[in-house]
Amino acid sequence: MAKTSDRSQESYVAPKPVLEDIYETFADALEGAATRFPDHEAYVHRNRRISYGAWRDQADRLAAALIADGLKPGEVVGIVLEPGIDFAICYAAAQFAGAVGTGLNTRLGPREMEAILARCEPAVLIVEDAAAIPATGARIVRSSELAGFFGGAPLGADRPRRKRGDPAVIIWTSGTTGMPKGAWFDHDNLKSAARTAGPMAAPFVRKLNSTPFAHAGYMAKAWEQIAFGMTMVISPAPWNAADTLRLLVEEKIAIAGGVPTQWAKLLELPDAGQADLSNLIMGIAATAPAPPELVERVTAWIQAPLVVRYSMTECPSATGTEPGDPPDVLFRTVGRPQAGVEVALVDDVGELVAPGAIGRIKLRAPGVMRGYWRDPERTAEALIGDGWLLSGDYGRFDEAGNLVLAGRTSEMYIRGGYNVYPIEVERVLGEHPAVAAVAVVGRPAPTIGEIGVAFVVPADPDAPPTLDDLRAWVKARLADYKAPDELMLVDAMPLNPVMKVDKQALKALLPEQPGSRS
Repeated sequence: MAKTSDRSQESYVAPKPVLEDIYETFADALEGAATRFPDHEAYVHRNRRISYGAWRDQADRLAAALIADGLKPGEVVGIVLEPGIDFAICYAAAQFAGAVGTGLNTRLGPREMEAILARCEPAVLIVEDAAAIPATGARIVRSSELAGFFGGAPLGADRPRRKRGDPAVIIWTSGTTGMPKGAWFDHDNLKSAARTAGPMAAPFVRKLNSTPFAHAGYMAKAWEQIAFGMTMVISPAPWNAADTLRLLVEEKIAIAGGVPTQWAKLLELPDAGQADLSNLIMGIAATAPAPPELVERVTAWIQAPLVVRYSMTECPSATGTEPGDPPDVLFRTVGRPQAGVEVALVDDVGELVAPGAIGRIKLRAPGVMRGYWRDPERTAEALIGDGWLLSGDYGRFDEAGNLVLAGRTSEMYIRGGYNVYPIEVERVLGEHPAVAAVAVVGRPAPTIGEIGVAFVVPADPDAPPTLDDLRAWVKARLADYKAPDELMLVDAMPLNPVMKVDKQALKALLPEQPGSRS
């Protein structure tokens, strides 16, 4: 990644991987990385560090132990561990064993866990020592047992050989609109991440990771890490600003991501202005729109650009902004299609919508899932032919070709016959000076059908915004029917296991008998 001495955004050049594009499977690629740069650090977590060579060796030995205990190629290995080095070793071990790896978020509830285990029927389940696991036919491996396996005999040349089209991982959706679905990917899918990385990766840099490892941000991107030889520094859990700033400085982080609230909390630290961030070359704003003023403050502080990425479990690489895009583009849009990705907007019958109109987003890309694991019905609903994935999101293109998200099919509500897309309203409300965070949900109401409820975290709890203030603010910028009808003040937004606002939890806060205001 080329940069001038003033680290200006205009100097950005997309980097190329350091690992040859010759490997068919993830296990082959990790073997190649461990041979090319065995002593380069792969992971840092708390007081533990592991090189690429040691990552390969320990994963290989764990795979040998699992195979000796009966694991067969093509069977599923479930990993229910906190993000960390052990998770990474288990992920790679599943690949060395020729198995299909799947991560299960440790924050899943019992019903979600039971549904996932019933769907994928893992042969092996690797869990934290204290975890309560539903009854399953899987062989249970506790985290305290792993160190003993890491020192065992290796597989070496005896490891099962898989092909590029064989299933490699299953990644579970967050389940915010029902039970989680298992998007499965083959090795070709995983390999595509290195080709679509753009500014998210650079050769041999140190990257601060705050993504849950069971999420697509890790499960589908591990090949990207090894292709660029990056060192993954794992964020503290639970996240806190002081430890994150310490890691940025002490670990000489080059690429760091966070949700807008996290970036804002870093800026509030009293010693933020004195921190040496000279190694940072890229920041990532994730999950929620970052207000232009915050983008300007962050880029001035880190002296490097911020970028925004849009993706989904079923297509982990979709669109993104580019270094040099103005703050308003980062706030209003999710950028343009990434390399090799096609994006189209269609109406309810599958026809392309008119320029500038809102349509349902469909994508075609090398990274699109092969289907939902053992779920042909929902696979047929999502994969609509000719390589296209029909997402659950709505959007429109602006005049510059940037994708502007309008909301999810499950979140859109109809007020008096007019479609309202919450994310559009949330962006506008997010610019109000009295609003620190906002989420909008629809709810049933007499006569008018549905109304909008704005959940707001006030910027100043002692001077919260009023409903009239927010309605006037929206009406000055959008159609009047998009203004929220009700306001609920909250101390913080509830988050789901993948750190997105949990709108189902917000809906649970609504009174049983809705009022309305037209």
